[in-house]
Amino acid sequence: MTETTERMDSLTSPAAEELPWIEDAGNVAPRDARALSKVFFDQLQVLEEGTREYQYARNTLIEMNLSLVQFSARRFRNRGSGDMEDIVQVGTIGLIKAIDRFDLSREVEFTSFAIPYIVGEIKRFFRDTSWAVHVP
Repeated sequence: MTETTERMDSLTSPAAEELPWIEDAGNVAPRDARALSKVFFDQLQVLEEGTREYQYARNTLIEMNLSLVQFSARRFRNRGSGDMEDIVQVGTIGLIKAIDRFDLSREVEFTSFAIPYIVGEIKRFFRDTSWAVHVP
């Protein structure tokens, strides 16, 4: 039995059997990530929150879509305040919020939904850390 099948066997629910096992989700090509994301979002709707299967699906979605954060963060690399690593971390928070709030029934591409969340979190970070007068 291979390591992939052993790990999938450890996920016990019937819905988890439909989830593909991805060893290194961070190295999935963006085009493949789009197709795989749809599969994982389908399963997130079925799986019970808090289960290992749900966490696997959610964490895999986060890792597969980190390239969106990298892409969005590049726009802000020359802003002066904030290290690129900080910008990526803040953008990742936006990605997580987008994953938690995404609804497949609206028939919108996930990338179109997620990028405004990511950019919004990054802009909020700059607003909160760089303005002398803070907006309430």
